[in-house]
Amino acid sequence: MDANRSLPGTLENACGVASADPRPLWRRVARMVLVVWIALLPAIAMADGPRELHLGSDEWPPFTGSPGTPRAANELVHTALHNVGVEETTEIADWKVVESEIRGGELDGSAAMWKSARREQSLLFSEPYLENRLMLVGRAGSDVSAKSMNDLAGKRVALVSRYAYGPEVNSAAGVHYVPAKSDQDSLDKLLAGDVDYMLVDELVIRQLMAAQPDEVEANLAIGLNPLVRRTLHFAIRKDIPDAQQIISAFNTEIHTMQANGTYGQILQVGWIRADVDGDGLYELVPVGDQLGELPPSSVFDVFGKAPEDTPPEKERVVVQGNIYKGWDAIPDQFKGPPSPSGQATQKYGTTLMTLKF
Repeated sequence: MDANRSLPGTLENACGVASADPRPLWRRVARMVLVVWIALLPAIAMADGPRELHLGSDEWPPFTGSPGTPRAANELVHTALHNVGVEETTEIADWKVVESEIRGGELDGSAAMWKSARREQSLLFSEPYLENRLMLVGRAGSDVSAKSMNDLAGKRVALVSRYAYGPEVNSAAGVHYVPAKSDQDSLDKLLAGDVDYMLVDELVIRQLMAAQPDEVEANLAIGLNPLVRRTLHFAIRKDIPDAQQIISAFNTEIHTMQANGTYGQILQVGWIRADVDGDGLYELVPVGDQLGELPPSSVFDVFGKAPEDTPPEKERVVVQGNIYKGWDAIPDQFKGPPSPSGQATQKYGTTLMTLKF
């Protein structure tokens, strides 16, 4: 994990409902991609062959790591770059080594970085493609209503010792931090009663609830308020040839992946909520085109911006490139049994995080 980043992420037309923009979403996104590619193809598809980047990450499950381990951020970035004609290899090392080799020119950048003014002096950052949201977790029955770390004064909180958690954690007065080797070690300490709480990324929690719901319900209480938030970025050195074009193409492709379901499939979270077409409005995106009879009961907010006053049945939903305004506007042909989403592990590598209870 980044030593300077805190831990941690509608379509209308049917049934006589007219869309504010009648063009299908795919057409709008495709137009965006085409415009970008007209500008980028001469730069990226150079005479000496396809562009290849040598990136660096550390072991930071479930975001980055070696092949065969949970590494959702690596898979998102690899897929987006591959789709725009840029290949990459990733070196896994201690984060201090990664940063040193980026500064020394041995590495081109990293798939997962938090942005800072110091880093922006030498690196170009993508738009955020994921948000790390650190949640409070206690044993079943615990009070997990804290809205900031300061609310935990006098409590023992497990932290993975090699992670830098940022000012929200470092400046909290009266909290007793207990070092842990990993999220698994934090959980072991929590269940043994050695600590009162642990801090866990929301994405890890969602994956645990999907893969191990009985164990989570029996053993854990999970807070609803993120205590730490950081946006995650792909970053490369400014002196890399065509660096800005690569970043721009990456940004566009991430929006495309969010719109077509690839993003949610890689994260293995099912439905996501994101502004997939850049109009400032948020859409729900399923994995597959069979949605079930009822609106989703759980949605992963890519940037934690769930509409406060919009019930699920009124939200904009993306299906096969069209945006439907509200559940009733979706044609019945898409309301069969939900499409399976378990193929992500086979197609994109392991991205699912599990822990032993």
